Amino acid sequence: MATKSSQNGTGYVVFISLLFDLLAFTMILPLFPSLLDYYKQNDSGGLYQWLEQHISVFQKTIGVPDKFNGVLFGGILGSLFSFLQFASSPILGGISDVYGRKPVMIICLVGILSSYIIWSKATTFSLFVWSRIIGGLSKGNVSLSMAIVTDVYVPEKRGRGMAMIGIAFSVGFVFGPMIGAAYAKWSHGQEGVWFVQPALLAVALTIINIIFVTFAFNESLPKKNRASSVAGKLSEAFTYINVIDLFKFKLLDGVVPSEDIKKLRTLGTVYFTYLFLYSGLEFTLTFLTHNKFGYTSMQQGWMFFGIGITMAILQGGWVRRIPPARTAKTATLGLLLIAPSFICVGMAESPPLFIFGLFLYAVCKT
Repeated sequence: MATKSSQNGTGYVVFISLLFDLLAFTMILPLFPSLLDYYKQNDSGGLYQWLEQHISVFQKTIGVPDKFNGVLFGGILGSLFSFLQFASSPILGGISDVYGRKPVMIICLVGILSSYIIWSKATTFSLFVWSRIIGGLSKGNVSLSMAIVTDVYVPEKRGRGMAMIGIAFSVGFVFGPMIGAAYAKWSHGQEGVWFVQPALLAVALTIINIIFVTFAFNESLPKKNRASSVAGKLSEAFTYINVIDLFKFKLLDGVVPSEDIKKLRTLGTVYFTYLFLYSGLEFTLTFLTHNKFGYTSMQQGWMFFGIGITMAILQGGWVRRIPPARTAKTATLGLLLIAPSFICVGMAESPPLFIFGLFLYAVCKT
């Protein structure tokens, strides 16, 4: 096990690397509605128009007006990105168990860099879709960061390492959307395609991240602790990808008592339901504000800034002070607040009710 100083050093490296990554990743969030509006009007490749023609059956089934096609496409892209991340992360994690964290982390970052380069050149919708596909397949760096924390921290100190990952997410979601929106507002007044400048900034941040990880990160998984078989680890990874095995916690059979596995299955089902509903609002929030309230990219950046600041204050001033005995009750309260937050956001016809719903939303997220 690593010494205290090396634990802290590795923790800070993971924090800084994730911060660079999340600043680049979150910049696109307030730009999504404007990006899809752009491709609807300027897609010379024809993919956007082809999708509009072939999605009409599904559109009529769920009653989506034509003006909300951008929301539908945005949801599809968001789901595709998340699915590819879900599928690739266990595989990349299994490979890292054999070859080490550092080379796989660098491969992930190079893949992410490629996605941003393609985005900067994406004058057609098909190129933009390819950038999201490559980005989703390469997004295993987040799960690798958690694996690195597990490698270097003793169990009783592991919460601190995980907390640093949480802080990186909070800071990234506070400043990333603001940077992207401000950059987009500035680039709208320049010559050329307006989203190129934010995309190039994401490229620059990722290049810095690759250089930083290459020189600052010391391998956290010693050779003596590595798995010997790639095939065995990939077989284990496919168990994670198999949804049925995943919900049954099949990998824990014979390792954990059956009564504990039953509790884990119940907890896993509840947590999945929460994330499934919650993530849907998180990704479509920008489309809702764009279509219902006419929010610009800059206003959406301020919206994410407010959500992030609320989360950071609650995490730093309240959540971290919650005694372990009250954790379950506090988590239950957060889950109960999801319903009124969704109702307020969905039914809001004026900004005050919408803002109140967002406040509840940020509390739930914490």
